Amino acid sequence: MARRLEEATEDALLSGGASGRRAVEDAGFSDELKKKLLEKIADAQFKGQNADAGLPPAAGQGTRHTAAAQPWTGSETTEDSVLRMLDDAHKPLKPGARGKYQPPPVDMRLKRGPAQSPGQRAVSARDQASMYASMGIKGSKGLSDEERDELKREFRERFQPGARSIRVSVSGLAALANERIENAIARGQFKDLPRGKGVERDPRVDNPFIDTTEYILNKMIQRQDIVPPWIEKQQELVKASRVFRQRLRNDWKRHAARMIAASGGSLQEQMKRADEYAAAERMHNPRQRGAEHTAVPTNSTDHAVTVKLRQKTHGPAETQQAQPGGASPPPFRDADWEQTESAYMKLSIENLNNITRSYNLMAPELARKPYFSLQRELAACFADVAPLLAGEIRQRATGRAMAPRPGAAAAREGRGIMGHLGHRNSVNVHLEAEDKAYGFREWWADFWKRRWRG
Repeated sequence: MARRLEEATEDALLSGGASGRRAVEDAGFSDELKKKLLEKIADAQFKGQNADAGLPPAAGQGTRHTAAAQPWTGSETTEDSVLRMLDDAHKPLKPGARGKYQPPPVDMRLKRGPAQSPGQRAVSARDQASMYASMGIKGSKGLSDEERDELKREFRERFQPGARSIRVSVSGLAALANERIENAIARGQFKDLPRGKGVERDPRVDNPFIDTTEYILNKMIQRQDIVPPWIEKQQELVKASRVFRQRLRNDWKRHAARMIAASGGSLQEQMKRADEYAAAERMHNPRQRGAEHTAVPTNSTDHAVTVKLRQKTHGPAETQQAQPGGASPPPFRDADWEQTESAYMKLSIENLNNITRSYNLMAPELARKPYFSLQRELAACFADVAPLLAGEIRQRATGRAMAPRPGAAAAREGRGIMGHLGHRNSVNVHLEAEDKAYGFREWWADFWKRRWRG
């Protein structure tokens, strides 16, 4: 009956927690029985915390890990979370691609322990016997509660993985490092170490989130200073469009200035007529964008072309409107000139579209450009050239004044009045060497040679 009562009380203390302990105290048990039960509880907790210490040497690593593992508390630990994230980040290899397991080399030779004198054997035997005797903490009578707690803490720390205490000194750390190095050498981990100069490795090589083919291509381009093909094609397209537009505007400006000047009138009347054509052009065909740009993103407000157009829109030259009193003439056009140049313009537009098509096949989606249209190019040409016709007419009528060289004016001032009567552009005469000079004597000799031959 006493044994059953003791077992029931022990179960209540183990599973009941604080309420069970309070029930036992209220029941009026003796102090000796309560002390005995509490010692059993402490021993059970100690055995549960150090379960791996009582495993046999033949137990495997999995068994030891299971015995030393913490029970599930309802939340995942940081170590388990990191391990799970690493397993999810790196895809495991297929079974066929995995390497075979190579067990570490084991030294099978029999080793004898160090020779000990009889005195050393007696001392070690006495120490070991006292150690084994002291492990029975429950039966030890000479230890106080503080000493017993300290001994429990020491055993608990000793059986934790990697928690063995060492001397906090340089010699203790050196001894621990030498021990680990010797163990690694015995396992053969220093056999295949690379020798020589260290290899510089890019940390992005082993990144599982970067495509290997894309990484190799980018490294080749950076190492060889190669420009992508679509960049070279873009430069070719910009150059071809600039040449075509510049020639188209120069031809139309020259032809329009000649046609307006051929209609008669004084220079001021011709310039006034050109200004009226420019005002009509701004009204019927407003200027859209600069000629030097091929394409502008539609969703960009701070682009250089957009800012330039905004400045030109608010500028004084673009804000001029036709006078309401007089009838505004239609924009200046010449159907004969367009028909004459149509073959060249169609061929140029076709060539530009071919280059644009090949460029769009290479370039990414955000960098692709629209195709060229002859009507759009002509409208842009007329809008850009119309404000320049008045200046072109004045320049053709007054002549192109050639700017003198910097040293010509100073040279004429030094020559006095003869310098002003001479040619407007100074001429520099470079004398040849004496052996290469051709003078009157050489001319006279050549003259008589030709006469005698004749």
